[in-house]
Amino acid sequence: MWLLQLMQEQHSIDMMKKQGLKLDAKDLYNPNGVSLKDAVGIFGGGCTGEIISPEGLILTNHHCGYASIQQHSSVEHDYLTDGFWAASRDKELATPGLKFTFIERIEDITDLVNAKIAAKEITESESFTGPFLEKLAMSLYQQSDLKGKKGIVPQALPFYAGNRFYIFYKKIYSDVRMVAAPPSSIGKFGGETDNWMWPRHTGDFSIFRIYADANGEPAEYAATNTPLKTQKHLSISLKGLKEGDYAMIMGFPGSTSRYLTVSEIKERMESTNDPRIRIRGARLSVLKEVMNASDKIRIQYANKYAGSSNYWKNSIGMNKAIIDNDVLGTKAEQETLFAAFAQKQNNSDYVKVVSQIDNHIAQTSPLNYQFTSLREVFFAAIEFGNNQLTTLREALVAKNDSLIKVRLQELKEAYAEVHNKDYDHEVDRKVAKALFPLYAEMIPAEQRPSIYRVIEQKYKGDYNKFIDEMYDHSIMANQTNFDNFVKKPTVKVIDQDLAIQYCQSKYDAYRQLASQLQELNKDLALLHKTYIRGLNEMKLPVPSYPDANFTIRLTYGNVKAYSPKDGVHYNYYTTTNGILEKENPEDREFVVPAKLKELIENKDYGRYALPNGEMPVCFLSTNDITGGNSGSPVLNENGELIGCAFDGNWESLSGDINFDNSLQRCINLDIRYVLFILDKLGNCGHLINEMTIVE
Repeated sequence: MWLLQLMQEQHSIDMMKKQGLKLDAKDLYNPNGVSLKDAVGIFGGGCTGEIISPEGLILTNHHCGYASIQQHSSVEHDYLTDGFWAASRDKELATPGLKFTFIERIEDITDLVNAKIAAKEITESESFTGPFLEKLAMSLYQQSDLKGKKGIVPQALPFYAGNRFYIFYKKIYSDVRMVAAPPSSIGKFGGETDNWMWPRHTGDFSIFRIYADANGEPAEYAATNTPLKTQKHLSISLKGLKEGDYAMIMGFPGSTSRYLTVSEIKERMESTNDPRIRIRGARLSVLKEVMNASDKIRIQYANKYAGSSNYWKNSIGMNKAIIDNDVLGTKAEQETLFAAFAQKQNNSDYVKVVSQIDNHIAQTSPLNYQFTSLREVFFAAIEFGNNQLTTLREALVAKNDSLIKVRLQELKEAYAEVHNKDYDHEVDRKVAKALFPLYAEMIPAEQRPSIYRVIEQKYKGDYNKFIDEMYDHSIMANQTNFDNFVKKPTVKVIDQDLAIQYCQSKYDAYRQLASQLQELNKDLALLHKTYIRGLNEMKLPVPSYPDANFTIRLTYGNVKAYSPKDGVHYNYYTTTNGILEKENPEDREFVVPAKLKELIENKDYGRYALPNGEMPVCFLSTNDITGGNSGSPVLNENGELIGCAFDGNWESLSGDINFDNSLQRCINLDIRYVLFILDKLGNCGHLINEMTIVE
C-alpha cells in the first residue's frame, strides 16, 4: 500500500518496473501535472471509483453503488432486482448526497508539525488529534493558492503512527448521477454465500457520472449542469491477461493494522471480532426472515443487510485465518527480532515498548469488548430512539415560547428522520427483542446501561414487555403518539417516555467507555509511534509503507492462481460457465437472469470473449487491498484498465494484520465482462462509445 508521493524516495517505482511496469513514476503520480492519479477518486464515503470516459463516467462496484440503487428503488421501480440502464443522459438519475472526490494536491507537513511540538505549541499526543489536524489543515488552506476555489477541502493526517504527516487537498463534486447498474442477480451473484470466496462469478459493477457547472467546477445538482470534461480518464484494454502479467491497483484502502503486537491481535479477535460476529449474526437472522417475507421490506433493508453482513463474515474469516495462518506466531517472531534489534541499538525506548503496549492492552481489552458490544447493539442494529426530546425539555423548563417553537420544528424533522422510507418500526422491534436479551447474556449486570435496571425493576426482566411498551407508547413511536404530544408538550410526558430513558442510558454508557478508552489510547498512540519507527529502522534498507487510512495508495503485483491447501488448486480466472454451474432458481443468491442465460448458452459474447470462445468473469491478482479499495481500477503494465477490484480471498482474511504474499489474493472483475453486460444485456452501446478502448 505504497504512498504515491514517496515512490521515488522509497524506490518502489524501481521494484514495479522489475515486475513489468512500462510507465514512469510521473505517469502514475505527477505533483506538477496530470497523471493516472487524476483518474481515480473516492466514490461516496467509503469506496474507490475511476473515470472511464472524457465525460465524467465513473466505474465502481455494484456494492459501492448499492445504497444509491436502493435509494432509487421501490416496489414499482425495483432497480435492485431489475437493474437500471439510462438510455440517454436525460434519463440519468440525480442521487442526492452522493459525492465524488479527487485528490488535487498532496504536501508533506512533517517538519511543520514537529516544529510545533519542539516549540511546545502542542504536545506530541495532541499532534495525533482531530482538532489540531483540522485546525492546521484549515490554516494551511487559508495560505494556499487553492483558497476560495470551488469544492476544495483540506485534510491533514498522520502516517507511520505520527512519524510523518501529510495534507491532502481534495476536490469534491456533489452532482453525481446514476447511469447503469446490473440487476442484483448479476451485481451480487453468489450473495452472502460467495462473499470473500473464490471461485467467483459476481458482476460487481455500477456506473455513475459526474456533472459540473458551466466552468467544469463542482456544483450542487442543477438541471443546467453538464457532464464533467475530465482531465484524465483510463483507457480500457481488451487485450486480455495471462498468469504472471503485471497488475497494479490505485485506490483508497480504508484501514489496516500491520504493526500490531501479539497482545493487540488477541484483543482484535476477542474484543472486536467475537462480539461483532455474535451480535450481527443475531440481527441478520431477523432481517433475513422478514426480508424474505416482503418485497417492500427487502428493498427497505437491502443496503443495511449488505453493509452488516459484509464485516460480519469478514470478522469470522479474520479470526479463522489468524489461527490457520499462524499470524500470532509470525508476530511473536517479529517481537523477538525487534527485541534483539533494540538491544543492539542500545535504545531503551525500543527495549521496553512492546511490554508497555502489552500492559496497556490488558487495560483496554475488557473496555473494548464492552464498547464493541454497546455500539453494535444500540448504535448500529437498533435504530429506534433518539435524544432529540431533551432539547425540547430544556425549553419547556425555561418556559421560553420562541425556543419551544423552534424545538418543536426540530422535533418534527427528527421524527421524519427516524421514520424514513428505509425504516420499518415492526422490523426494528423484532431486532430489539433479539438483541436486548443477547446483550444481557454478553455483558455483566453492573456494566450494562441503566435502562436494564428499569427492565429488571419495573418489568421483572421481561424484555418483550418493555420493548412492546416502548415501541407502542413512546412519543416518537408513531404518528398518533407524536401528534398528541405536539398538541400539548409537557416535561412530565418526556420524563416518563421509555425511549428517552433508554437513549439517555445508552449515551451515558457510551460517553463513560469512550472517555476511559480515550485516555488510555493517548498513551498507546505514543507507544505505537515509537514501535513503528523502530520496526521501520529494523527493516532498512527495505522500505516500509504506512497502515491504510483511506488515503490514495498504489499496490503492485501479478495475475496469479493459488493453492490454499493440499490437493486444492484454484485457476486465476473464472468464466460464465461457472454461472450456469452455480445456478439455483430456488435460491435468491444464485438466480440467473433469463437474458443472461440465453446469451451464455448461445455464446453471444461479441468482441469480449476469450480466443477459445469463452467469456471471462473474474480474475485473481497478488495485489494488497482492504475495505475502501472496493471499486478500485486494476491496471496493466501500460496503465490500461483490465478490471475492477472488489474482494479478498477467504483464506487470507488475516491480511489486514499480516500480509502473506503467497496466500493473499485480490478478487477482480474482468473489464471485458463489464463491457459485455453493458453491451449485450443493458443495450448501452452509447456508453461504450464514450470510452477509449484498446483492442
